[in-house]
Amino acid sequence: MTIPDHTKKSPLSSGYIFIFISGMLWGTIGLFIKQMASSGSTPVLTSFLRVFFAFVILFAACCIRYGLKAFIIDFRTLLSCAFIGLICYGLYNITYSFSVTETGVSVSAVLLNISPVFTLIFSAVLFTEKITPRKIAAILINIIGCVLTATNGQMDLRLISAIGILAGIGAGICYSLTPIAGRLASGRTNPYSVSMYSYFFATLFLGLWMRPWSHPVEINFRILIWGFFYGLIPTAVTYIIYYKGLQRITESSKVPVIASIETVVATTIGITLYGEHLGPISIFGILLVLLSIIVMQSEKNRLS
Repeated sequence: MTIPDHTKKSPLSSGYIFIFISGMLWGTIGLFIKQMASSGSTPVLTSFLRVFFAFVILFAACCIRYGLKAFIIDFRTLLSCAFIGLICYGLYNITYSFSVTETGVSVSAVLLNISPVFTLIFSAVLFTEKITPRKIAAILINIIGCVLTATNGQMDLRLISAIGILAGIGAGICYSLTPIAGRLASGRTNPYSVSMYSYFFATLFLGLWMRPWSHPVEINFRILIWGFFYGLIPTAVTYIIYYKGLQRITESSKVPVIASIETVVATTIGITLYGEHLGPISIFGILLVLLSIIVMQSEKNRLS
């Protein structure tokens, strides 16, 4: 199923605005995770319910809005959706959860935030995007900003393990592939269809990984309610907006930097709702993240 080409009608900046909005919505993820955890959910169950409800919601949306034609996509797009579901959603959740367990939240956040480097490299290889001084400067500023925001300049080195570091790097690679595979999958294909198929494969993968037939899974009504909204707001709705943005861009390497507004929103929610402390180093980190987005999104300048 194809959709009209909006690239000629809209400036490229509109695509990056969609990416920016997606990043802001992703920043609410911590709120849903905390609520589900306090309701008795495990990290594995939380991840599964997220992708499962996202698939159900998107399946219903496709049926209501587009009918059976929403399920007709070409084989190449289907393969890209399978890659996104298995690697960018499924394997990412597994490796990142393991990294958090082995190294702690702060170190895992640092490892995950090196993903823009991988995206820059993959974009240069697959899409022949130019690696400019402006992009390099923006990515370096962004990584430093995300690290300072997430850690406030403090990391417990005693929690670091070699296998945890490898898992964190693996999560960063999986995350960095999302805009690459998403750009290949979206193209002129309906973003609802791309999201639906991607979450179908993610649900299948995480469902098998949970192995519910080997041990009982305890679920209560509160977990299901929060799981539904987790699958709706920062997942199904957000990825539709995200893929619409990818359809309007020409440089995938910019995407992770712009989407990193997620870190700022997540930190703000942590302070506002959970009374988490925001030190001066974290504030400086937030300013660096915002600066990196401005640098990356600045109009063509002398450096590029």
